[in-house]
Amino acid sequence: MRHSIKTGFSFGLASGIMTTLGLMVGLHSGTHLKTAVLGGIFIIALADSFSDAMGIHIAEESENKHSNKEIWEATISTFIFKFVVALTFAVPVLLLTLNTALLVALGWGILLIILLSIYLARQQKKRPFKIIGEHLIVMVLVVALSHQVGDWIATLCK
Repeated sequence: MRHSIKTGFSFGLASGIMTTLGLMVGLHSGTHLKTAVLGGIFIIALADSFSDAMGIHIAEESENKHSNKEIWEATISTFIFKFVVALTFAVPVLLLTLNTALLVALGWGILLIILLSIYLARQQKKRPFKIIGEHLIVMVLVVALSHQVGDWIATLCK
């Protein structure tokens, strides 16, 4: 896989998982509304995918070592991977009760993070357990903090 595509793949996937799960958990704890969680997923899929793609675009440009084609490949692949991954989290929300959907989404996110970590470990010729652990710790932190912020926002609006 070319560096530019790998950049978009790894960044888009990781960001899609972490951002979407954090948003889902935060909106759930703050509102307990399926429409808010589902709307948040679709907004994240669109707005944050564009934002992350532009961030990668500018970061790649700032390195001053990539061709224009490589920069745009990283930009477009970041958008596509983030967009698609974020949208996969809408499926359980559409099909299940909100509480069940959140559990399924958390399981899906854990599975994706583990698979991405294994892929990265193989690319780096490292043992996967440390990388998996690091990524899962960050994911748990994002989810836990998002839940706390959602609870806090709910108390402000009572």
